[in-house]
This record gives sequence, C-alpha cells and structure tokens, in this order.
Amino acid sequence: MTVPPLAIAPRDTSTAPGPERPGAQHLAGANINPQTGLATDYLNHFNEAVMLLEMIPDMPECVEDFLAWRPLSYRDHFMASGFQAKDLAIRAYDAAEPRLRAAFDDMTATMITILTTTAAAMRHTRPAGTCAALAGQAAGQVKPLLMLAAALINGGRCAPDDVDRIMGQHPA
Repeated sequence: MTVPPLAIAPRDTSTAPGPERPGAQHLAGANINPQTGLATDYLNHFNEAVMLLEMIPDMPECVEDFLAWRPLSYRDHFMASGFQAKDLAIRAYDAAEPRLRAAFDDMTATMITILTTTAAAMRHTRPAGTCAALAGQAAGQVKPLLMLAAALINGGRCAPDDVDRIMGQHPA
C-alpha cells in the first residue's frame, strides 16, 4: 500500500461551529481531534476484529465470532454506534483535509481487505491450526495499520516508507 506523504498544516479550528467546520472546543469535547477532524472511536471497530483474531489460537470457537464481524465505513460506524456526537463526527470527517482523509480511508480500506480476505479463507478451511495461523497473520498485518491510522487521527505524519516497512515490504 502506498500512502502519499502528508505535510498537513494544522486546520484553522478557531472559528465558531458551523455546518461545514465545527469549532475546536466543540470537537475536542466530543473526542474528535480538532486538527484532523477524525475520531479514534472508529478504530474500535477494527480493534474488535483484531481482539477476536488474537483469541482464535487459544479458543478456536472464536472463529465464528470473527466471521460474524462486518466491515463498516467511517460514516456507517458512527451511524450505528452509541457515540453521542455521531453527527458531529461525520460532519468533521467530511470537512477533514482531503489528502489526510484519503490516506486514512486507504489505510482503513487495506485493513478491511485483510480482514475480509482472512474471513473468506477461514470459511473455506476449518482446521483449527489453519485458522489460528490465518488469524495470527491477519492480526500481525492489521495492528501496525491501526497504529498508523491512530497517528493520522492524532495529527502525526505518515510517509509511504512507514507503511511499507511495517507491512514488511521494505525492511528498514
């Protein structure tokens, strides 16, 4: 996966809340990063899948729980969640800097591909050892992407080499 390097200037969040750009205090109070317009709550959706994957080697019956996991887009996650500021989270996401949002969306799309491909493989092979191996491999690929996604949400930088190195494509 190649992610464009991000050199994003901090957003001007000093303006009063409005339909397109909510104010910094309003965002921060809702656990949405005022600099990026993104919320880490979305990553809980992926953390749930990783947690299930990590349980499979010791509790093979968790395969069924993992297979029941369904990918959700950022918007769909918030619409289905109990997040109190779900509408604000979606508005802030829509107003986020386009390159940042594209990099974030690419990362989450990669995580979804890894998880759904793993689920498809598990559906076609049920030996516990094979499912445990698939689970370990998928968790090992998704966890670093979760860290990079969290860095983007929290205003950190993410360069293509970071993603490639973590995914094992170009060792450091």
